[in-house]
Amino acid sequence: MSLLFTPLQLKNQKLQNRIVVAAMCQYSAENGYATPWHFMHLGQFAAGKAGAIIQEATAVVPEGRISYKDLGLWEDGQIAKLKEITSFIKSQGSVPGIQLAHAGRKASTNLPWINRDQFGPNHENGWQTVAPSALAFHPSDHAPIALSITEINDLIVKFKNATTRAVKAGYEIIEIHGAHGYLIHQFLSPLCNNRTDEYGGSFENRIRFLIEIIKAVKIELSTQSLWVRLSATDWAEGGWNLDETVALCKILKDLEVEVIDVSTGGAVREQKIDVKPNYQVPFADAVKNKAQITTGAVGLITTGKQAEDILQNKQADFILIGREFLRNPHFVYACAMELNQDIPWANQYERGKE
Repeated sequence: MSLLFTPLQLKNQKLQNRIVVAAMCQYSAENGYATPWHFMHLGQFAAGKAGAIIQEATAVVPEGRISYKDLGLWEDGQIAKLKEITSFIKSQGSVPGIQLAHAGRKASTNLPWINRDQFGPNHENGWQTVAPSALAFHPSDHAPIALSITEINDLIVKFKNATTRAVKAGYEIIEIHGAHGYLIHQFLSPLCNNRTDEYGGSFENRIRFLIEIIKAVKIELSTQSLWVRLSATDWAEGGWNLDETVALCKILKDLEVEVIDVSTGGAVREQKIDVKPNYQVPFADAVKNKAQITTGAVGLITTGKQAEDILQNKQADFILIGREFLRNPHFVYACAMELNQDIPWANQYERGKE
């Protein structure tokens, strides 16, 4: 049995294999509510036997959405449709997860297939953005408003409340989105955060917002697995870096975070990334082996052999796949055939093995 198809045992969950669908925004919600598109999109990966499926960045407040078509979990009415999705995922033997998020200064944008322009607060599909500091991501963006201490405390409660709803909706993995230049990452990075209070300046201050969110949301969990997605580097001079990421992950482990989902970048436009296959794997390797925490690798991983080699080299504990699942929703089946592994298929698709 290849490592890729060896089950991953977490404290209270068992993934049937080590291939996980990474969170991928679909920009297809209605006022934050899931639509049939989300059921189809996430359900197809479950039918294809992914070990776990992480639902797209789901905003804890309306203003935390990247676009006006993003999913949300800021009110109880949004639970019912999500519960239909998690129930189907579980019925297929996969583990449902959700990524709770706030986009911060990168919110209020148009749909990406139109353009990625940011709408102003007076636009029908826009709103006023917020951030740790009043620094815009792009010169053409509308500057965010710096959050007050009261507003920061309120957002921590919003993450907590969204977690309560996620548990009611049936998610078994709760992932806090601290990567890709969204709000939590904006606090972490000194390139986005120039505050002079207890949420800015030192490493201890810049991680405070995330730490307080973790302490709040874990109270709402019973058997659910708590994950954090981090950008391990800003790929920019003077930005958040790998050493800080490892130090943070050691703290998160002590706070009972079970898994770190390691990505990179997204904080600033001046980032310089050498994009190539496995370009983010060394960061996952460092987190796994220096922080001694269960770690997922992601980024231009497109074949079963590539994924298997990462696991064999002990650079990660599992593999997160994004775009390749968009190209082939049954990527798990393809990996199994590539690695000559005989795995159960969905009964309805079994004849496709012949």
